[in-house]
Amino acid sequence: MELSASEVVTHEFPPYFRVYKDGRIERFKKFTPVPVTVEPKTGVEIGDVTISPEIGARIFKPKIDGPDQKLPLVVHYHGGAFCVGSPFDATTLVFLSSLASEARVIALSVDYRLAPEHKLPIAYDDSWSAFRWISTHSNGNGPNPWLNKYADFDRVFLMGESAGANIAQQVAVKAGSVGLDGFRIHGLIMAHPYFADHEPDKLIQFLYPESSGTEDDPRLNPKSDPDLAKMGCLKVLVCVADKDWLKPRGVTYCGTLKSIWKGDVELVETEGTHCFHVFNPSSEEAGLLRQRFGSFINQA
Repeated sequence: MELSASEVVTHEFPPYFRVYKDGRIERFKKFTPVPVTVEPKTGVEIGDVTISPEIGARIFKPKIDGPDQKLPLVVHYHGGAFCVGSPFDATTLVFLSSLASEARVIALSVDYRLAPEHKLPIAYDDSWSAFRWISTHSNGNGPNPWLNKYADFDRVFLMGESAGANIAQQVAVKAGSVGLDGFRIHGLIMAHPYFADHEPDKLIQFLYPESSGTEDDPRLNPKSDPDLAKMGCLKVLVCVADKDWLKPRGVTYCGTLKSIWKGDVELVETEGTHCFHVFNPSSEEAGLLRQRFGSFINQA
């Protein structure tokens, strides 16, 4: 008996998703959003914002000491191979509420559209649009009251893990190339960054049909980006883990930056697997890495 188009699998990329002949996409892991709340362990207040009809974000605000206190702003791009992950899930909530409380920062995580429903480079475009929206708050007159009142736009940091680190790096480069009125990015935190290699990445080729999926694509590998030297921040922290298969690419990225870019670059290696600080935030190693993030931010 011949299978129907709704039953025939044309592509499968574990552990992320499979695609059927009729175009239906089945994700292997179901996502359940966590409603806005006050996180009980940290007292961090959580709020959601709509940036555009296509783009949202979640903001994490720690307890504020007085009406005039301004805190560093961390703009976060989540990982997940450009095709999974969310600012609104429990994993991101625990990680960013802990960081906001411990490092004393306002954290905003961008909900860029995911592939393969929205093919790359849409995730990059959404992330840049979100950052431009954030920049409208630098004079205290943007649409979000928390950013207007509590964010210190002299201390803005970009942050991402895995694919999110790739996106954060691209936003920093574009900010330096195009420029933004009102503020400059102070620092960039790259945790276990994903960059392409010389071998084609089959998943990326499917998610990004315009790309070769290799290191010659400037979005996928900074050493191919002619604008890398213009990256618009003052310092970069690159974090790698000893058991992460992406560790060599993070180390190479660090070396590339040092040879091309004039800002300060620091490489930190820890024990652990890929994105352990997000997936196991209660571990001792994750706590130590968050302390390192906080130190990097508050040295500004």
